[in-house]
Amino acid sequence: MSSSIVRQYYSTQIRQEWHRLIQDAYHRLELDTTLFFLEKHLPKNGLLLDAGCGPGRYTLELARRGYWISDLDLTPAFLEFARRQMKKNGLSANVREYCEGTLTDLSHWKDDTFDGVVCLGGPLSHLIDRKARAKAIRELIRVAKPGAPIFASVMSRLSVLVVELMLFQHEIGMKTHQSIRKTGNIDGTTGFTACHFYLPEELKAEFDLKSVEFISLTGLEGLGSHHRRKINELARHEQRWKDWLVTHYETCNHPPICGGFE
Repeated sequence: MSSSIVRQYYSTQIRQEWHRLIQDAYHRLELDTTLFFLEKHLPKNGLLLDAGCGPGRYTLELARRGYWISDLDLTPAFLEFARRQMKKNGLSANVREYCEGTLTDLSHWKDDTFDGVVCLGGPLSHLIDRKARAKAIRELIRVAKPGAPIFASVMSRLSVLVVELMLFQHEIGMKTHQSIRKTGNIDGTTGFTACHFYLPEELKAEFDLKSVEFISLTGLEGLGSHHRRKINELARHEQRWKDWLVTHYETCNHPPICGGFE
């Protein structure tokens, strides 16, 4: 049920999602911080799985860096859009395939196929059933070669509660707010699509398998989270922005940042 809700929602959000991470300096923090850690931990070359690729923003960035990529997404319209973007940028040859499917079933690929696996922008968060998320994580691990890095970004429960405090106080006390607080789940009937908002320790526990070595948690927007206007103001001052980015990358792995920030 939730997969059809998610597919329907994102079929109407294609261009919004494509532009979301580049619309201003504040949103680029998520993109640039992700790329910073991808470049730090990915092998220099190889075949990657972009699981839950959306419209292909990360596929494009990874292809520009010379990787071969297999794209997977639940939404056919996303896959077709990603295909057009790769062609437009002269990178069609870097994408081996565009596969429609779900994270819980990666049987299209054999064990130990990929040199790296990325699951970015919150695809795991759209599996609101815990058992489905566990199955998806097992699949992400299964298709990764031994020692290959796996990257997953999810939507933060504490962060969304802060957003409600700042922007949607009328929701506090309502069923949706109580559900987010208690379980992290929303069913997709109140604005946003079906989603599970994670606590940081919850994400780490779901990946806490003997076959995986945990590296780190990262708050992608770091100390700047929820400060869009200030971040965009700061980004107009080149040297101050460079100095702030040093601060950002030195602090975005600290546990308090990962707990309450995106």
